[in-house]
Amino acid sequence: MKAIIGKKVGMSQIFDENGRVIPVTVIEAGPCAVVQKKTSEKEGYNAVQLGFEDVPERKLTKGEMGHLNKAGVSPKKYLREFDLENAAELNIGDIVKADTFKVGDFVDVTGISKGHGFQGVVKRHGTAIKRMTHGGGPVHRHQGALAAGTYPGRIFKGRVGAGHMGSEQVTVQNLSVVKVDPELNMLVVCGAVPGAKGGLVTIKSTVKVHKVKQAGADISKNPQKASGRNPQKASARTK
Repeated sequence: MKAIIGKKVGMSQIFDENGRVIPVTVIEAGPCAVVQKKTSEKEGYNAVQLGFEDVPERKLTKGEMGHLNKAGVSPKKYLREFDLENAAELNIGDIVKADTFKVGDFVDVTGISKGHGFQGVVKRHGTAIKRMTHGGGPVHRHQGALAAGTYPGRIFKGRVGAGHMGSEQVTVQNLSVVKVDPELNMLVVCGAVPGAKGGLVTIKSTVKVHKVKQAGADISKNPQKASGRNPQKASARTK
C-alpha cells in the first residue's frame, strides 16, 4: 500500500486529450517525514508514522516535542500511521513526497466532511414535507409522531431524526490520479474529495480490485444473442 498525508486545496477542471472536461480536486500532498518506524520484531507488525505540516514548537506539548526530537524531525502538526508496502525500506527522517503515486493510480481519500450544524429531518435525511394546504400550520417540515401506539410504546433505536449533520469521517474510494507534480507537492485526483478547503486528507491506495478486461469479454457465448451469432460484427460495433 502507498499512502501520504495532504491538504485539500480546492476543485477545478481540466481537459483530456479528447477534449472532455474532467472535474478534479487539487491536493497538497506532503512532503511527509518518517517520524517513527514500527517493526515486526518489536511491535509485531511493519508500519511507519508520517508527520505533515510544520508548526511552531509552542503549539505542541512537551510529550509531542519529545517524540519528534527523538526522531530528529522538525515540529509537525499531524501524525498518521500507515502500513506501507516499503515500510521496511524506510528509515526515520526519510521524506515521502507526492511522487509516491503516479498518473493512473487509483486511491481512496479520507477526510472530515463539512459541518452543517443542527439540521432537521428534511435536510438531514431527505424526508417528505407535509401538504402546503390551509391549516397546516408551522409544522410543514416537522417530523411528526413516531411511536406505534400502546405497543411497543417507544421509539426503536436507529430511527432518523433531527440532529448534528456533517463533521464525520468520510472516505471516497476509487479516485484516479490524473496529475502528479512533486516539485509543487501537488496531487490531482478525478472527482470530489470530502471536507472543506484547507482540510486534512489522507490518500491511500484503493482497496478496490481492478480487473483487466480481456479481449472478447463483451462477446456473449449465448447463440441466441446477436453478439454470440456474429462475434466479428459485435467486436466491430464496440470500437
